Amino acid sequence: MNQAGQAGGGLPKPGVWLRRLLITLLAVNVAFAVAINFGGASRELFNLLCGSTELISKGQVWRLFTAPWMHEPEGSVTHLLFALLGLFFLGPALESSWGPRRFMRFLFFSGVIAYATQLVLDWVLPESLASRLVPAYWYGAFPVVEAIAVAWALSFKGQTVRLFFVLPVSATGLLVFVIAMSVLRVLWVSQAAEGLLSPFGGLLAGWLLGGGTPSPLRRAWLKLKLRRLDAHAQKEAAQRRERGGLRVIEGGKGKDKPNGEGGRGPDGRWLN
Repeated sequence: MNQAGQAGGGLPKPGVWLRRLLITLLAVNVAFAVAINFGGASRELFNLLCGSTELISKGQVWRLFTAPWMHEPEGSVTHLLFALLGLFFLGPALESSWGPRRFMRFLFFSGVIAYATQLVLDWVLPESLASRLVPAYWYGAFPVVEAIAVAWALSFKGQTVRLFFVLPVSATGLLVFVIAMSVLRVLWVSQAAEGLLSPFGGLLAGWLLGGGTPSPLRRAWLKLKLRRLDAHAQKEAAQRRERGGLRVIEGGKGKDKPNGEGGRGPDGRWLN
C-alpha cells in the first residue's frame, strides 16, 4: 500500500465483508426510498427501524441496533452517499489490518455505543436543550464513520489517505477535522438526521474499540481479568497454607511439675 486504505496508489479495495455491507446498505436504503416515494409505503414503516429516545425508553430496544444503518429516504441522497463514501475510503485499511471479524464487530458496536451515548445524554440534559440537539427520530451511519475515522487515525499515525479521490489527509489532520466538525455542528445547531450528540459517541467508540491493538477497552478488560486471577491465586495459596501448614506442638522441658513430670507425654517420655 502506498497510502493506508489504498492499494497501489489507486482506489481502496474493500474486503469481502465490507463489500457485502456496502451493497446491503445501498440496497436496503434504495428499497425504502422507492417504496416510500413511488410505492405508496408509509414513512412509519421506515420509522420503525429508526432510533427514538421516547420509544426505546418504552422497551423498543431493537432501534439502537437498526438506527445506524437507516438513511434518509426522501429529499436528499447525500445522507446515504456520505456514509457509503466514508466506509469505502477509510474502511478497507482497518479491515485489512484487523481482519474481517474484528472490523465487523467494530462497525456494529460503534453504532450501538454512539446512539446509546446520545440516548443517555437525551435523558440527562434539560429538555429545552436536548430537544434542540436530538430529533424525535434519529438514524444514519455518520457516527460510525466518525468512529472509523478515529480508529484509522490512531491505527495509521503518520500516514495519509486520499479522500474523495483527490484530498490527501494525514492521520492527525483527519482526527482534528472530525472532532472540530462535531463541535461546530453543535454550536450552529445544525439539522442532522443522526442527532448532534451521537457523533461524540462515535468518537468515543472509535477510541475505545479502535485505539490500538488490543483496543483500550480490551486492554482494560484484560487487566481486570488478570487482577481477578491474581486475587484468586492468592486466596487459594492462603487456603492451602491453612490446610497443610506445619503446626508447632509445645514440647521439650517445660516448667517442672509435681513428681518431675514437666514436659513429658502421656507415656512418660519427653516430647521433642
